[in-house]
Amino acid sequence: MRNIFLISCLVSLVSLTAEAFQMHSQRELGSGDARNQNIVVRCTTLDGKVSNQTCALRRFVKCGGKTCDGWNDWKDLRSPGKSYGDWRRAAEDCCTAKGLR
Repeated sequence: MRNIFLISCLVSLVSLTAEAFQMHSQRELGSGDARNQNIVVRCTTLDGKVSNQTCALRRFVKCGGKTCDGWNDWKDLRSPGKSYGDWRRAAEDCCTAKGLR
């Protein structure tokens, strides 16, 4: 599953040229119920230059009883009360809140 996630991130990175933000880093930690995925994206300025401002996103594995299958929604670490089904949407909201794209 980790290899599939890494491949999908590489494909997503290629498609980021059309997006206003850029993936800075990603990682998957832990195992079982302690597993989580973290992504950091860099926002861009309104004139299209890469900013030094970043947004950190995280999601945890979904577990019920003794089995873990699937993932919970993405959370923006600056405002963890809001959930996102897609990390790109979370990154977009985070960058927009900072006055960036």
